[in-house]
Amino acid sequence: MNDVTTTIRNYISKNILFSENDYPYSDEDSFIEKGVIDSMNVLELINFIEERFGIKVVDYEIIPENFDSIDKLTAYVGSKL
Repeated sequence: MNDVTTTIRNYISKNILFSENDYPYSDEDSFIEKGVIDSMNVLELINFIEERFGIKVVDYEIIPENFDSIDKLTAYVGSKL
């Protein structure tokens, strides 16, 4: 497991799911299907990604292919670094 994955998983667990426990889903599970995040959480997640990893998320990149699971988000961040 890489540091980007761990960082994203920990952020979602603590700041979106408000859980001190491990992330309860698999990394490939859809955020939408599992009800992990809503539209407001997406904005919060974008802000976190930009600040933590020093990247700029462009509006047209905010699509399920980039933001609908830990795996997809990790790949997206990796492609921007």
